[in-house]
Amino acid sequence: MPSPTLLAFEYTELHMGVGVRIKLYAESENQAERAARAAFDRFAELEQSMSDYRPSSEINQFKSGQSVSKDLFTVIEQAQKISRLSQGGFDITAAPLVQLWRATRETQTLPSPESLAAAKARVGYEHIRLDPKTRAVTLAIPNMKLDLGGIAKGYAADQALIALKRKGVTRALVHAGGDIAVSGPPPGEKGWSIDVPYQKTPINLQNVAISTSGDLNQFVEIGGVRYSHIIDSSTGLGVTNRVICTVIAPRGIISDPVATAVCAMDGRDTAAFTKAFRGIKIHVMRP
Repeated sequence: MPSPTLLAFEYTELHMGVGVRIKLYAESENQAERAARAAFDRFAELEQSMSDYRPSSEINQFKSGQSVSKDLFTVIEQAQKISRLSQGGFDITAAPLVQLWRATRETQTLPSPESLAAAKARVGYEHIRLDPKTRAVTLAIPNMKLDLGGIAKGYAADQALIALKRKGVTRALVHAGGDIAVSGPPPGEKGWSIDVPYQKTPINLQNVAISTSGDLNQFVEIGGVRYSHIIDSSTGLGVTNRVICTVIAPRGIISDPVATAVCAMDGRDTAAFTKAFRGIKIHVMRP
């Protein structure tokens, strides 16, 4: 029997603070709408689990020593691994510094040495204890807090593709901010055509994730210095050396935090860090 004709559809909803765009190919509009709804519902579920902007979210209600959901444990476990491999270049415990830097970006005033020291005293990925059997997460330092802003969207894009596949959609693209995950290519194509910053021609990808991180759009200038929204946990301030990193990896839960880590590690040796990952490609650009 001939293969059914696949039709193109596109949908957009706001999740995790960004417009999440889904492009897919389906046999009918009904199938496309059901699949897209399942994918967006998965994004909403993960947002309620991992968003630090929602007081009622699982991450904000979490207390040290508690067991967490399977999704949250999976993300924390992977984030801790990348925190360790990058030696804190990516640090999931950096929430106190993230909150301090958000205020800095609003007031256009650098934090005082005292406030920086107080925030840094509550940061340290090495102080997380995980129990895979019970999914319990313990934070060894009082008033520590987790921030999943550099990994949650990548994981959500992965999960959205899984939700689409369960509805019979195997050719799709999920775009959430700087994170993109793709499954099979559009009919008759070698892959999805994706633009990469500072690259003249698009690249074609299928069944991978791609993440770009850097200060291309999010930055603040204070005292003539340009600071990225990405924080260097060693200083507590935004990264000042301009760098944009694009990572292609099998899954967004890898590409998202690795791209952030490489930007935060700018000026430090990243060779050992990147060698720890198989099947990924890293491209660093300096505008």
